[in-house]
Amino acid sequence: MKKLIAMVVVMLSVISTLHAADVPRAILLWPNGAPGSEGKTTPEIGKPEGPERNFTNITNVHNPSILAYLPTKEKASGVAVIVLPGGGHRNLAIAHEGYNVGEWLADHGIAAFVVKYRLAREPGSSYKIEVEALADTQRAIRLVRNRAKEWNVNPDALGVMGFSAGGELAYMACMKMDSGIESRADAIDHESAKPNFQALIYPGTSGKIVPTRIRRRFFWRAGIWIGRTSRRDWRRFICASNRSACRRNCIFTPKWGTDLGWHRS
Repeated sequence: MKKLIAMVVVMLSVISTLHAADVPRAILLWPNGAPGSEGKTTPEIGKPEGPERNFTNITNVHNPSILAYLPTKEKASGVAVIVLPGGGHRNLAIAHEGYNVGEWLADHGIAAFVVKYRLAREPGSSYKIEVEALADTQRAIRLVRNRAKEWNVNPDALGVMGFSAGGELAYMACMKMDSGIESRADAIDHESAKPNFQALIYPGTSGKIVPTRIRRRFFWRAGIWIGRTSRRDWRRFICASNRSACRRNCIFTPKWGTDLGWHRS
């Protein structure tokens, strides 16, 4: 486990040295204000001070948003990933678990949408993980599906990837998903909030992830893939610990891995 985590950290460090692009414009999840954030208008705080791309963490999120990292038309595979940075729900580790990941995925043909979600454990916060933070995650999934044609992604090839606290939100999104809320006036809420696959990277509160006989296995082998995703078969983006499933769904059989959490719904 320690060796695997160290390899992931090294991978993220390498990514950070390869990319220094500008941060995409934030797209608000709720342009007219997020439910549960009424009256909270103070701006986000990024540190250290300077250009946004130099931020290592962000706090004080009251108007959640996504950053869209889109591959070029020539590279685009149609696969899309909602990226949820960690930070213990006290801050967002936005550089190595957000910007860097989004840039790397886009460079390899995968559309990435980094979520700046509300923080339930930030000092003085009134938010809850299972309420506002989860709502931000689900809204991001719905928004990407709603604009899938515009962003050149396959709405049936949309997954979630979370690091640490973000991993907690990723598995919650798969455990508490719905197929859309038709009763709401907002068309975005009519979209499904069900992820098509899930990647949990050292997820928070992983002890709560308990497979049952009626729930598919949550843990699939983790692996790092550095090739290009096939346009024709997005399912190859992930790899499974089950050998027969891996032959059907994977680009490669990982040489290293553990029950860290690649899962497909």
